[in-house]
Amino acid sequence: MAWTMDGYDFQSVSLSLSRLAIYYGKERESISTSITLTLLFRPVGAIIFGLAGDLYGRKWPMIINLLVLAILELATAYCKTFTTFLIVRALFGIGMGGVWGNAASMGLENMPVECRGFFSGILQQGYALGFMIAAFINLYVVPNHPHSWKALFYIGAGATLAVGVMRLFFPESRQFLEQRERARLNPELKVTGSKKIKAFTTDTKKILKTCWRKCAYACVLMACFNSMSHTSQDMYPTYMQQTKGFSPQLSSKAVIVGNVGAIVGGTCAGYFSQFFGRRATIIVITLAGATLIPLWVLPTKYSLLVAGAFALQFCVQGAWGVVPIHLNELSPPQFRASFPGITYQIGNMISSPMAQIASTISEHWRVYYWVPGTGGNAGYYQERPNYASTQAVMMSILFVLTAFWTGCGSEARGSKFELAGVAGDEYNMGKDKAMAEEEEMKSGEAELQEKTKP
Repeated sequence: MAWTMDGYDFQSVSLSLSRLAIYYGKERESISTSITLTLLFRPVGAIIFGLAGDLYGRKWPMIINLLVLAILELATAYCKTFTTFLIVRALFGIGMGGVWGNAASMGLENMPVECRGFFSGILQQGYALGFMIAAFINLYVVPNHPHSWKALFYIGAGATLAVGVMRLFFPESRQFLEQRERARLNPELKVTGSKKIKAFTTDTKKILKTCWRKCAYACVLMACFNSMSHTSQDMYPTYMQQTKGFSPQLSSKAVIVGNVGAIVGGTCAGYFSQFFGRRATIIVITLAGATLIPLWVLPTKYSLLVAGAFALQFCVQGAWGVVPIHLNELSPPQFRASFPGITYQIGNMISSPMAQIASTISEHWRVYYWVPGTGGNAGYYQERPNYASTQAVMMSILFVLTAFWTGCGSEARGSKFELAGVAGDEYNMGKDKAMAEEEEMKSGEAELQEKTKP
């Protein structure tokens, strides 16, 4: 639910881009600067709330995070000047950046190992569900509401606050509950205050020293994934309206259908990754997506364009469905809120200019569309921004690049990360070391058996 509201809140700006341009008297590419700023500041939130989630537990950092998001979502609707709007959306990026790491780690660590691929797909498509809900409200509520586009943000703020309140009634992660129970039974094991932070910092330094290559790989991988996602989604409503000439209502319907494809694709790909592997699933579905780009941009008929939206988002978000479990398995087990969250959001930061790049190129790359005459009037050619060709070129490159970089890495399918302890806890640090040694021993035995096969 938290990730669903994250998707809703972020895509509210994308769906309102043309209305915001009119409201603030700016060009559309200027409004898209707010999307760039939100993405740039997301790593800050990932660091703050991710480290808090690994140090103090998943529950309260998530609740505070959702409260911050609700306040900033409401503040967006009350921005009187464009400068204030940009500042609020930058701060919103900090709040938004903290959600994914804690949501993914807590969701997956409580699932059976054999089901994690499937639930990874479901979890990740909470974002697409949030986008779809926002599109529904933009389609059926906003046009008839006295506050127009602001209604989207009012509803989002209320719903985000409600999810935060609901989180109060769910328990903390098992690892943290076990740690607290041990401390209760054995007061000498209890570590608090500066001693706890010092132990956590020591553990963090060790992980950075040993896992920096894996961290760099994950950051580039997430840059590829986020570029793919933002290029195909953020400017899509604008593309349907400004290049293809459809109304905001029809473009919202196309967004809804595309997100249905995303939910189906993410769930299916996550499920199949449990059998065929994380990397193989990502590579196959991204290369399949590259072959579907013509259906996404070439047709002029609305029905074919909607079919293209469904197919392309099936592939884009199908690949994304594998990401939560893939990153959690690659993570140092005691840092599964911060490592996935920070690498994810650094990738987001790298990809942050994508929407603005697509908008700027498209607005200056003009194309002429034939508009049939009505009521006895002759038809004419209308000059429009060329979002279709811009997005086609960018997505072709990004699909291939994502498949290539995925193949360059490794995977840890089936990792039992739920057995790991809490970062900075001396009892669990010994437990984690024993766990790592056991995994290494099993790996060595498997290699020996492979070599001695007749």
